[in-house]
Amino acid sequence: MEDLFRSYWWLLFPLAWFVSAGFSSLLNYWRHRNALNLIKAYVDKGQEPPAALLKLLERSGPGEDIFADGGMAPASKAYGQPTNYWSLFGLFAMLAAGFLGAGYYLNLDGGSGAFTIVGFTMAAVAFWAFINALFRSRKRDR
Repeated sequence: MEDLFRSYWWLLFPLAWFVSAGFSSLLNYWRHRNALNLIKAYVDKGQEPPAALLKLLERSGPGEDIFADGGMAPASKAYGQPTNYWSLFGLFAMLAAGFLGAGYYLNLDGGSGAFTIVGFTMAAVAFWAFINALFRSRKRDR
């Protein structure tokens, strides 16, 4: 078992991301289900639901939070806002260069090719960010 962990310890990171994304999705489901139940209770009483409660169902993603006053405001500009793809391109290009240099030139992975594979993957992500940065609309307001 120790050898299995030593060989595949890096799989803990994508598994943790999957668990985190699943938990976030579950919390989002519960939030929407409870909002629908509350709206149903208002409708059963013959009352109009508050606008903030209706706005809760129109949320675009987990980057928005409900504040104490019942209004909606973005806590993060990750959803619906332009992303700085040039920074992503620079980051992943440097990571690709580092992994390719460590794997191909310095042979730090012992000839297994793992660093080279990771380097090419990072280069593919850098290429994706470069294409998005080139073709992204310059208009900042939506």
